Amino acid sequence: MTNKEYEAKLLALRYPKPDGYGSLSMPIYNSLAFEFETAESMELAFSGAIDDHVYSRVTNPTVQHFEDRVRAITGAYGVTALNSGMAAISNTFFTLAWSGCNIVTSNKLFGNTYSFFVNTLRDFGVETRFVDLKDFAAVELAIDKNTCALFAEIITNPQMEIVDLNKLSEIAHRNKVPFVADTTLIPFSSFTSSQFGIDIDVISSTKYISGGGTSLGGLIIDYGKFDWSYSPKLKTVSDNSFSSFNYKLRKEIHRNIGAYMTPQTAYMQSLGLESMGVRYERQSKTCKQLALMLRELPEVASVGYPGLDTHSDYLISLSQFGDTPGAMLIFDLQSKDKCFEFIKHLKLIRRATNLFDNRSLILHPASTIYVGFSKQQRAEMDVRDTSMRLSVGLEDVDSLIEDIKKALEYL
Repeated sequence: MTNKEYEAKLLALRYPKPDGYGSLSMPIYNSLAFEFETAESMELAFSGAIDDHVYSRVTNPTVQHFEDRVRAITGAYGVTALNSGMAAISNTFFTLAWSGCNIVTSNKLFGNTYSFFVNTLRDFGVETRFVDLKDFAAVELAIDKNTCALFAEIITNPQMEIVDLNKLSEIAHRNKVPFVADTTLIPFSSFTSSQFGIDIDVISSTKYISGGGTSLGGLIIDYGKFDWSYSPKLKTVSDNSFSSFNYKLRKEIHRNIGAYMTPQTAYMQSLGLESMGVRYERQSKTCKQLALMLRELPEVASVGYPGLDTHSDYLISLSQFGDTPGAMLIFDLQSKDKCFEFIKHLKLIRRATNLFDNRSLILHPASTIYVGFSKQQRAEMDVRDTSMRLSVGLEDVDSLIEDIKKALEYL
């Protein structure tokens, strides 16, 4: 999708009911409940016969408008906005999974996603099968009749590994299994998931969408392409087998878990959508410039950025994401102590967790996100003591280069 197409679809969408004051931005409906004229109209709303809001834990006008904007941009069948990226992942798998089923995925996952699969879902009788997603024979072998999903991060965080999405979706669909992907690291203004056979996106909208780290949020995007009659859990949920996931999610799971996005967050993230395309263009371009600079520095042992032609996944990255694959990179120094010393002396780049804030942020993943994992687990997940993760913001590239080089002088 080009920026022009993205902006046209986003800005042209009107909200379903006119605002009494003609507001150009969807107002924040900071209301818990909504009044009805009659008991009959209330019954129709609660039964779903009419599309009116009844309670903001279930739906809300401001949140729905945000969902509608995402749906218009992505061409999705269903969009559900939640209060974090992890809420998006947990709601997705509470909808898909059942006791005795399994998930096939890589062990190179964001720390809390890994913990959710291995610890939380295990207690509900769900098995996680870790395989190398680049080994297609192993992926095929791991899938069986009880596999509820094949799951992948389109770029792993923080390892920066990229898998062949078309090949994985082909394997999943040949085995009648949905392909679910965390697509947070490339925004949908620049990447169209459905073109690569992804059935369901999970996204941390806290990142690119929020526009400067303004708010926590998550999205589940269902493209309505998978036939859920193949799912032992969802095959009898809805008369339309392509809508069963969205029906189960909206009518039961998200209502019962209670993690729906707040109207204040939806308002801020809806505004963030309007500038996401131009921010991403700047951030991803700067990220590539920094990667090119870092790999020339003698103090830097290695740089992990798939936009570099030296990266092992460069060609598949280029075919899927273009020549600027995201605004995050990793780079290694000689030791953990040197990483800490370097981070200590940065002046412009902030020491903080999060991704794709307007400010550039750095952290040491092994001692932060993965601090609760054993040394062996970190080694298996390729989380090294010598690596740092840099999320690139909107600062001038020359200022960022100067900050990095000055901090390296202290090593």
